[in-house]
This record gives sequence, C-alpha cells and structure tokens, in this order.
Amino acid sequence: MIIAAIDVDPQKAFTPLCPNELPVNEGDIIGPALNAQARKANFRVLTKDAHQSKAIWTVDNHSQMLQPLDHPNADLTWVSHAVPGTRGFETIPELPAVTDYDFVVWKGIEADLHPYGACYHDIAEQLSTGLIEWLIAKEVDTVLIGGLATDYCVKTTALQLVKNKQFKVIINVEACRGIATETIELAYKEMSQAGITIIQNINDLQIHL
Repeated sequence: MIIAAIDVDPQKAFTPLCPNELPVNEGDIIGPALNAQARKANFRVLTKDAHQSKAIWTVDNHSQMLQPLDHPNADLTWVSHAVPGTRGFETIPELPAVTDYDFVVWKGIEADLHPYGACYHDIAEQLSTGLIEWLIAKEVDTVLIGGLATDYCVKTTALQLVKNKQFKVIINVEACRGIATETIELAYKEMSQAGITIIQNINDLQIHL
C-alpha cells in the first residue's frame, strides 16, 4: 500500500489570522493533525490557492459574496484572497516549507479561473493540474486528505479523486475545518455517498486500510 497525504489549501487566508479574507473558524490550528496524517504516508502533497488581487470573481466586501456568476470557470463571487506575496497566501503555522513537500498544486492563478478541486484548473474538469497523473506515476493507491475548507475545496478534491476510480480516498475530520455546520454536514454526506471513507482522527486510520 502506498499512501499520499494531501494538505488542501492550509493557508492563512482561510483562518482567523486573515479576517478580511475568507476566515474559517479554527482553520489555523489544524497543522498538527495534518502533520500527524503525513507521518502515515509515503508522500505529502500541498495545494494552495494563488489568486490575482483582481479577478472576474472578486468583490469588495463579504456582503457581496456568494452571488452566482455566468462564467464557465468562476461560479461565485468572493472577496480577494490568497494573493501571492500577502500573508493570506502563506501556509498556516507548524507546516513544513513548500519545498519539503513531494508535489505542489497552485490553483486559480489566472484571473478568470476559480477552481475548488486540486485535480483540475477548470470547473469542467478538462484541464488537469497533473495531480492525478503524479499519484498514478508514484503508484499511490490511497489518499488521505485534510485541509480547508471541508465544504468547498476539500470536498471537491476528494470527489475528483474518487471519481477517477484509481484511489481509496479517506477524509480525516480532525485535519479539516469548514465554513458552516449545515454545509459541512452536507459535504460529509455527499462524500460518503460517493464512496469516500470518513475518519474522525488519524487513530481510526488503521481499521480502514
């Protein structure tokens, strides 16, 4: 068995450390849980949002967010977040340097792209980031996922991977945080129905392998 641990968007933009971006409650404290799951893996992958400060989906304040957009690769409005060179782009405390990961995906670099999943640059899932191909090349059969946020990028990444039918996909709840209780519960339900295994913490991993 070859396991890859995937840290999905563990960036300060999605924590209370950057309240003007997209803060997720307790998003800044999942570092130890992500490190713990990485110790169970053969490889460690990092994904990061890397957005321009002005994009087709950016709005000025939080009250204007989550409005639908008629665009193939940006479906909702968001405030600017995770811009390279800003604090929000940085990873949360306790994680290793980017160069210590085995593979890194930067998402949403173009101003007209706002993907959620780590496997494709576009919402239609036609333009690969190379993550799936890299996992296959490394003969990975199990992926262990944590990160931010449960109900958006974590969920979409997990669904993309399980849809590929090449991997056993496991979500580590302890290593995730989400935006809202209702959407988090719906996300776990959707992932479970898709065949994704949900564990509460890394101590539960062995019984599911």
